[in-house]
Amino acid sequence: MKNCITLLVFIFSTLVFSQDRKLYNPEDNAQQKIDSSLVVAKQEHKFVLLQIGGNWCIWCLRFNKLTEETPELKKSLDDNFIVYHLNYSKENKNEPVLAQLGFPQRFGFPVFVILNENGERVHTQQTDFLEDGKTGYDIKRVQNFLEQWSPTALAPETYEIK
Repeated sequence: MKNCITLLVFIFSTLVFSQDRKLYNPEDNAQQKIDSSLVVAKQEHKFVLLQIGGNWCIWCLRFNKLTEETPELKKSLDDNFIVYHLNYSKENKNEPVLAQLGFPQRFGFPVFVILNENGERVHTQQTDFLEDGKTGYDIKRVQNFLEQWSPTALAPETYEIK
C-alpha cells in the first residue's frame, strides 16, 4: 500500500510540475489585470507594456523567449515596464478591452500597446518592424523600441526646450 501511495504521489507531482505554464491565460479578467498592472506602474514610475497575442502564436512565444534570455532586453523591460500578456484566442478574444485600446489586433500578433502610468495609450507597435528575417527578432531593434518608448524617453524633463 505504501508503494502504491508513493507511486501515486510521484505521478501526480510529475503531471502537475511538468505542465508548461502558459504565457497567455484566456481565463484572465484582462481589464482587472491591466488595472492592477497600472497600480504597480504608478508606484514604480514605469509604463505598462501589453503584449497581445496567444499561446498559439509562435512569434509571441519567440519574443518572450528573446526578452527573457537576453540580459540587456530583460533589464530594459524590468527597469521600465510592467508587462502583461493579454490573451487573444478563440477561447477569449478580449474584444471589449481591445476596442478601448484602439483595436491593436489590426496589426496582427503579437502587437504591443504601451500605457503610461495613468492608463493612457502612448504607443501601439506592430512587431514586424522588430523582426530579423523569418525566425526571430533583431535584438538591436527590440532594444531601441524599448528605449524609445520608456518613461524616461517620454518625460518632458528629459528634453531641454528652448
